Amino acid sequence: MSNRIETLLEEMKKNNLDGMLITSTANFYYLSDYYTDPHERLIAVYVSHSMDPLLMVPAMEVDDAKKAGWSFTIIGYQDHEDPWQLFADVLKRNEKIPKTLGIEHNHITLERYEAIKGILPNTVILDAQEILANLRVIKNTKEYTLLKQAAELADFGIDTGIKAIQAGVSELDVIAQIEFELKKHGVQQMSFDTMALSGIQTASPHGTPSMKKINTGDLILFDLGVVFEGYCSDISRTVAYKSITEEQEKIYHTVLAAEEKAIKASQPGTSVGNIDKSAREHIARAGYGEYFTHRIGHGLGIETHEYPSMHGNNELPLKAGMCYTIEPGIYVPNTGGVRIEDMIFMTEKGAETLTKSPKELQIIE
Repeated sequence: MSNRIETLLEEMKKNNLDGMLITSTANFYYLSDYYTDPHERLIAVYVSHSMDPLLMVPAMEVDDAKKAGWSFTIIGYQDHEDPWQLFADVLKRNEKIPKTLGIEHNHITLERYEAIKGILPNTVILDAQEILANLRVIKNTKEYTLLKQAAELADFGIDTGIKAIQAGVSELDVIAQIEFELKKHGVQQMSFDTMALSGIQTASPHGTPSMKKINTGDLILFDLGVVFEGYCSDISRTVAYKSITEEQEKIYHTVLAAEEKAIKASQPGTSVGNIDKSAREHIARAGYGEYFTHRIGHGLGIETHEYPSMHGNNELPLKAGMCYTIEPGIYVPNTGGVRIEDMIFMTEKGAETLTKSPKELQIIE
């Protein structure tokens, strides 16, 4: 049995859970080592004190799950079969009906919740997503290595994007070049939709890239990441094309200083909220407080956005093994926006910045 499942069983015992049914793609992968995109189909790991772990996957994926290393029972169901009934049959056959069952409330749909209640009418169903979040928040040495490699590929993506900037190219042209080169380097998928915004488009933190051409005087904001062997990266950089206004330059240096303050504040034992505040207060003192409209960052690992949420009211202390982003930004309508984001890995001695792309202001000629 894997160390992760053994640790989960210990936490379940502390929380009086007889069983847990894990259905989200990320947590499924975390416990099974099998990475798949199930689309609308059900995938699940069932962990219990009274029987060996159980995997549920579509029948066409059984061999793939075994190749990934799963050595326990697998329920492989055909598309015409009801996987919930097959699961219930296994529990009844083994006489192992759980009295309490933990599920992920932030993932389970109402349809699936009702299906679970239908096969386990006398079982108390509880929210157990926090248990898994707390397990995943501390990364081991292997996870650190994968995150670092994912970060290196993100750096390559930024370098590729900057080199693609020239007169007449569109935002989508630049994105196509980034993803083409990353594919050539073995990246199978991005961790989220690649962003390359230019001009006043950069004033929208989550703007949508388009066929807009890049023009002299534009800021260009990149936000991208890759999935490397199941682990995500995330980086943002902002550059200028040929020229920059005095106001835009002030915004850039304000964001850069705020990010550096937040990284410096990242020490074991420091609260997550203090990281946000260290950057936010600097931006506010510079007169741009109202234009920093999101949290300072988020946890990072199997998912691009995972626990913890790095907002100002979060009192969770930083611990060695955590990986998260620091990404302050200023977004001024009709002027433009700047975001600078890095992946941070917390060590016993302090913050290690995994992404290495240059952060000094670059004016691309």
